[in-house]
Amino acid sequence: MEQIAADIRNVLETKSFSGSLKFDCGADGVIVLADGTATTQDGDADCTLRLSRDNLVSLLKGKLNPMMALATGKLKLSGNPAVAMGLAKLLG
Repeated sequence: MEQIAADIRNVLETKSFSGSLKFDCGADGVIVLADGTATTQDGDADCTLRLSRDNLVSLLKGKLNPMMALATGKLKLSGNPAVAMGLAKLLG
């Protein structure tokens, strides 16, 4: 999870993300995007996405469509969906 967080931090150096977002991968851990960085320390977030570690990697690589993942249950969203929509700017 630390390597995934490091990759996200690299993207955040050139792209901005507003709000806070948590990727909750259950037993594999969490990644929290907040205050312009990504960390593996758990904390509160405006929006939480629950998904497997493999699906997180696919999502970040653009191989998993977020809307399709929601529709098929591969991804579960709680909190403010507008924050999750901001993720598209990071992935694009």
